[in-house]
Amino acid sequence: MQTMDQLENLIIKHPFLSGLNSHFYHFFNECAVRRRFRPGQEIFHEGATADHFYLIEAGSVGLETFVPGCGMVTIHPLGPGEALGWSWLFPPQQWHFTASATQPTELIAFDADNLRQKMDENRDFGNDLVTRVARILLQRLQATRMQLIDLYGMRP
Repeated sequence: MQTMDQLENLIIKHPFLSGLNSHFYHFFNECAVRRRFRPGQEIFHEGATADHFYLIEAGSVGLETFVPGCGMVTIHPLGPGEALGWSWLFPPQQWHFTASATQPTELIAFDADNLRQKMDENRDFGNDLVTRVARILLQRLQATRMQLIDLYGMRP
């Protein structure tokens, strides 16, 4: 069984939180739990309430969406060291994609209500977290752009 000290150490070492002001780690520690998923197990489902934020420790996750005529399509694979889920941060707090483990996966899950409350109470923490999530959004947008270029064969 994982002790709180071990979980806190995993949080501190996660690349998503690299360079975080040390005063802010306790905001994450207070609402963190370790979760494990089997291959094929759904982590969250498109349209459901976005109530957690995740850091991937081990394994892999496929971000998926439903495409009429094709079914569920993986649009972006994620692995260790990456963050998962930003829908919890923006109203109406509903998942825009489905996420499923593609191999045995270990995540650190953070309660979204708790994080939003901490962001409201501490603007510096809120600004830092929003900036980190914005970086992820930009990276994923660029990756999607490259997928579209590959799909339509327009790469120079």
